[in-house]
Amino acid sequence: MKSKLLLALILTVLFFIICGFYVKNMFLPVSNDAKSVDFLIPKGSSVSIIGNNLEKAGLIKNAIVFKFYVQVTNSQNKIQAGEFQLASSFTLSQVLEKLKKGPSEIWVTIPEGLRREEIATKFSTTLSKDGEFTKEFLQLTKDKEGYLFPDTYLFPKTATATQIVTKLTSTFNKKISDVTYKQVIMASMLERETFADSEKPIVAGILYKRIKNDWPLQVDATLQYAKGSWEPIYSIDKNIISPFNTYKNLGLPPSPIANAGLSSIEAAINPEESDYWYYIHDNDAKIHFARTLEEHNANIAKYLR
Repeated sequence: MKSKLLLALILTVLFFIICGFYVKNMFLPVSNDAKSVDFLIPKGSSVSIIGNNLEKAGLIKNAIVFKFYVQVTNSQNKIQAGEFQLASSFTLSQVLEKLKKGPSEIWVTIPEGLRREEIATKFSTTLSKDGEFTKEFLQLTKDKEGYLFPDTYLFPKTATATQIVTKLTSTFNKKISDVTYKQVIMASMLERETFADSEKPIVAGILYKRIKNDWPLQVDATLQYAKGSWEPIYSIDKNIISPFNTYKNLGLPPSPIANAGLSSIEAAINPEESDYWYYIHDNDAKIHFARTLEEHNANIAKYLR
């Protein structure tokens, strides 16, 4: 009996010794190659995905051990998305420390419908830039409102305003072709005036029809642009003296009021004809169209009062 217990004890100790050696070996470098390679962590990647990608890239020996080590060290929320310079000569601990220190290149997401000032703030905040960066960005984009394509970009922290503006405008040119300036203006209004992609072509058709028939567009978003704020518009705002006041001025505003996404640009290029002349959104952002002023007023009374 004692011999069986002793044997079990010896086997248990051997098991833990072997496991210890195995885990220790998993912390060692994959190789002695000190050459740096770029390792990209996409936005939203889980620890498991990061570990699997590290193992596939030959930067760690075992993804499961990596995940366990991250959990033990409570590092789950300390790894940012972005691009890192790693080497297969790094130990597992060194790899994790590199990831926790932050990427050399950072993901920056520019949502649809931002003005260039808001885009400048987004980059300034994300890349930790100073006021000079914002000033330069606004100078470079003075005539580029509407052409700073909304997307998710990867930039080094050292990226200059010129590099960023060049990337945003070149992305627009790659994704968009055969678009006129007037269509870019229309797209910018659609981006701020609509909530769902499905309603954009219809709203575009309404706005084009108003222009053709010498109706004022009466687009609140253009007044918001004139005020430099996306806050709600009040009746008094409709008296603002500005070329962007589409309650007082006929036709399109003189320039885009925001930077639209692909769906808004496509709707501006391919509007949908309808019998509608009016539209409103209720408090749940659902759109309601109307063919006549009477129908429009009834929608207002029903959905906004």
